[in-house]
Amino acid sequence: MGSSIHVKEAVVVVPSEPTPARVLQLSAIDSQLFLRFTIEYLLVYNPKPGVDQRATVSRVKTALAKALVPYYPLAGRIRSKPDSSRLEVVCRAQGAVFIEAVSDRTVSDFHRAPRFVTQWRKLLSFHVADVLKGSPPIAVQLTWLKDGGVALGVGFNHCTCDGIGSAEFLNLFAELATGKRGLTELMKPRPVWDRHLLEPLPDKRPLNNSYSSPTLPVFNRFPDHCGFVTRFSNERLIPTCNIFETTHLSELKKIAMSTNRATESLFTSFEVLSAHIWRSWARALNLPSNQMLKLLFSVNIRNRVKPSLPGGYYGNGFVLGCAQTSVKDLVDKGLWYASGLVKSAKARVNDEYVRAVVESVSESKACPDSVGVLILSQWSRLGLERVDFGMGRPVHVGPICSDRYCLFLPVYAQRDAVKVLVAVPTSATDKYEYLVNSPYS
Repeated sequence: MGSSIHVKEAVVVVPSEPTPARVLQLSAIDSQLFLRFTIEYLLVYNPKPGVDQRATVSRVKTALAKALVPYYPLAGRIRSKPDSSRLEVVCRAQGAVFIEAVSDRTVSDFHRAPRFVTQWRKLLSFHVADVLKGSPPIAVQLTWLKDGGVALGVGFNHCTCDGIGSAEFLNLFAELATGKRGLTELMKPRPVWDRHLLEPLPDKRPLNNSYSSPTLPVFNRFPDHCGFVTRFSNERLIPTCNIFETTHLSELKKIAMSTNRATESLFTSFEVLSAHIWRSWARALNLPSNQMLKLLFSVNIRNRVKPSLPGGYYGNGFVLGCAQTSVKDLVDKGLWYASGLVKSAKARVNDEYVRAVVESVSESKACPDSVGVLILSQWSRLGLERVDFGMGRPVHVGPICSDRYCLFLPVYAQRDAVKVLVAVPTSATDKYEYLVNSPYS
């Protein structure tokens, strides 16, 4: 059964106070080719009795205008620099998009995975195909649901901020909408631009040429032995959703440790869950044993670089960690092996590694390949589950559209539980669902 969405209003919201008119440079990390898309969040709220819809919309629009003052670059427009592949933001208080809509969906529709990857597309009607064509870096759509609930779709140009930065903005935006505190009280720490901190450093290599830059497996390219790219392009993808409560995560840790040959090494929940999803995904796809695979996942570098990035830095403060192995080893060597690969990949990300990534993307436009790759992003620790616009905390947090990218999402009222959302090819869906729910198989 389909659903209808009717847009009531679409306007541009500009900062509520004068902001600096200038052109700001984005960092080498921000300018990466694979970040030139829109992060699209979907937050769903339960009905609140007696809510005044007109007053709520007014509060939200006013709060957006206020939030765009300290975050004024997010009201600008992104463009390529004329003399390079790097990007910059033209700040002229051009504004963000705000949309109000109504839908015949209900909150209960979001308690399970969407039936197809674009089922919830219209909950953020302002879809940007090319983020460098002058579109606003932020779009917000507030949709009133049939049962009185609210769906809030928010799009951020990924070149301007990462998950942590966008979540900080959303929490400020929400606090301003509730009127609990004033702008001055909320800005601790204040938003920091400082994109120059992730620029290539002057060459400090020793004169004797003994310096060796760290290897960057994230940019390796593997042969495609199985039509991997074609399969994901041509075969219909089916969204899957599985919740791992604390008992499930503890069980995965026990399984990993029971066969761990390096018994002194403990695994985190992220490491064992990432490894389990990766193995289940690879096994379900029935890939040839000699196909090389990579698991790419974002690693927050704010406290891994020297000196640390300042509090309030909302640019892309992450690089991709990379675990890689063959299908044969991933399948045969078990959960401990895959967990160890993830753990080692995280450990490799230090200041030297980050600087090597910065240099690579600056000099050669290095970009991850897609052959044999599963990309994982952890939204469960960003603070999205705290975003309260006066309607309580969201009962659902996820993307507007499901995709082949794997997302770790927060679970309502279960602080340490994780919801795993990933779309897999139709032919692999049943086997994936079986494997992901059968950790001993």
